Amino acid sequence: MPQEAEPPVPLVRSLPSGIPCHVVFCNRSDRVVRPVWINFRGEPQTYNPIQPKTGQRMTTFVGHPWMFRDAESDDPMRVNEKELYLPRAQNTMSQMSLVNITLPVFTLRERCLQVVRKYVSAEDFPQLEIAKTLQEDLADKPSLQRDLQCIAQRVEQRLLQERQQEQT
Repeated sequence: MPQEAEPPVPLVRSLPSGIPCHVVFCNRSDRVVRPVWINFRGEPQTYNPIQPKTGQRMTTFVGHPWMFRDAESDDPMRVNEKELYLPRAQNTMSQMSLVNITLPVFTLRERCLQVVRKYVSAEDFPQLEIAKTLQEDLADKPSLQRDLQCIAQRVEQRLLQERQQEQT
């Protein structure tokens, strides 16, 4: 009887580490932020929301990636000006790292879609007197899984490029 192939291990995932990192997730935005830890299987695990202009102390580990989302809209937030936060080793055990969570710079189109999604229910999108492509864009809500896949694709491309450079 043929054995089923195991699914590939995701590139974006937590790696085993015994090196703790003490951080303060600082929500510098006016939005409620949802921290998301990417576990050892590459699955997102949500944590308690962080209120606007506040912080949350956390002990995490080197090699454990984190993402942050708008708790209401699921829009991605920036963390230290990036999409993903990956803790690094600290100089001392008592050192605390500040991790700044901010709003990204949205295009006018993205911001308009956010506002319409906030005030119009999804079942009413087809009734809006706008172009069909805009109705489709409205229905295509932000997705943590899709963002993780895009990050993984970029990591894979970078690894392939590095491998090709080593071979030349």
